[in-house]
Amino acid sequence: MLFGRKKRRISRLLIVEDEPLVAFDTEHFLREAEFEIVATVDRVADALAVLRRPQDVDLVLVDVRLSDGSGIDVARVAHQAGVPAMFVTGECPMGGQAVAVGCLAKPYAQRDLLGAISAIEMLIEGNRPKRLPAGFTLFGAD
Repeated sequence: MLFGRKKRRISRLLIVEDEPLVAFDTEHFLREAEFEIVATVDRVADALAVLRRPQDVDLVLVDVRLSDGSGIDVARVAHQAGVPAMFVTGECPMGGQAVAVGCLAKPYAQRDLLGAISAIEMLIEGNRPKRLPAGFTLFGAD
């Protein structure tokens, strides 16, 4: 297909966010952008349950501070399962590079979230993004 849309490498997302409005807005926006939302959860325990089937998830968007623990634990389990995770948080955690592919600082514009996902997709494909969205740090792109 000459002018067809490029098939996304990242299409199935797990959203881990304990702020209901942020979670709802993120889920709604990403569905409109034609991503499949595997689940939107607000607890570490629920995220870990979803990650028991890592083949169902292409990318985890995870806040660091959650009501029942740390999103770093979610990112660690995702990393061990071979699923990339991106922190979406007010302050990127120290040591996050060991378990995540990037960090998008809150608050962010929706286009910056799409740009961050695209940059991660490029990194996975072995390419280096030319520009990164505002507030986004891509780990391992050096």
